[in-house]
Amino acid sequence: MDISFNDNSIHNTSTHNITIHNNNVSGDAMKPSLTPVVAGLALAAIAASSTASAQTVLRASHQFPGGQGDVRDEMVQMMADKVAKADVGLEIEVYPGQSLFKAREQWAALSRGRLDITALPLDYASGRHPEFSATLMPGLVRNHEHAQRLNDSEFMGMIKEVINEGGARVLADAWLAGGFASSQNCITSPESVDGQTFRAAGPAFEQMLEGAGASIASMPSSEIYTALQTGVLDAANTSSMSFVSYRIYEQVECLTEPGEHALWFMYEPILISEQSWEGLNEAQQQALTAAAEEAEAFFAAEAAGLDQQMVEVYEENGVEVVSMSEEDYDAWLEIAKETSYKNFAENVPNGQALIDAALAVE
Repeated sequence: MDISFNDNSIHNTSTHNITIHNNNVSGDAMKPSLTPVVAGLALAAIAASSTASAQTVLRASHQFPGGQGDVRDEMVQMMADKVAKADVGLEIEVYPGQSLFKAREQWAALSRGRLDITALPLDYASGRHPEFSATLMPGLVRNHEHAQRLNDSEFMGMIKEVINEGGARVLADAWLAGGFASSQNCITSPESVDGQTFRAAGPAFEQMLEGAGASIASMPSSEIYTALQTGVLDAANTSSMSFVSYRIYEQVECLTEPGEHALWFMYEPILISEQSWEGLNEAQQQALTAAAEEAEAFFAAEAAGLDQQMVEVYEENGVEVVSMSEEDYDAWLEIAKETSYKNFAENVPNGQALIDAALAVE
């Protein structure tokens, strides 16, 4: 008996073409009475091979440093560990640090089913879905507790509807506070950015900063360090976690922490492609959902501490740390209302409704 296997594997599926040939054998080499036994053993081996190869593998990509304490990477790694322990034939392979897709490429890859999972600053996809800019709107989120309340609001329901229409779904919510840092001077009042070239993360902050006299250079947070080092940038906005993970303290003179008047909050959820989700069986979907819930709870417990961690790291490295006053914050909001808020309401589908829904959350 010859058993030959032709194993053609593609993502999430395994197909086995099996051919069994019976050869004529003389003498006692193979007695007819043993043939069912041998055939049974062969088929059992084939079945075992098929079961082993039925493991579903999901690829998770993000831009953040891997294995270095970045909480966004830790969320994804936690999900991979929890899913593996659930033993439902599901594995998550994690590709940190843009090793699979570049930061700006992840949404398109996800929505088309070329990528399974990502931890994504959602505003990066606002070029395709301008509604996403509402998740990085100056002053729309006031603090970490307010961000948690937003997660269950009509506002986030509207955002998640756009995500679903784009071919993805949210596995875990995550909001990060952020601040300002400059190689020139401390950023407090709007006048303090005049003449500086700024990285701001998304259109809403770019419009506000331009309204205060700054120039804009757009790039993902992973490129801020080099841009500051080479003089392409004078200053930047990003999350507290990214300020630490990307060692931006090595290139700046002053940091403006979120403090009591956090102007900058960004939504950075873990997303899964709808195509990938539909390819999972019910047990796998349940295991992935449970793992995501644990990762979200872990992040929520860590989020506020990230701001203080950033302050400590910057002070330890000789960077001046300041906070905005209430007067500074209010002055920025006035500029934002005349620039980013106005542009969003006028040019984005349901723009005013999104702003109103967010502002309605106390």
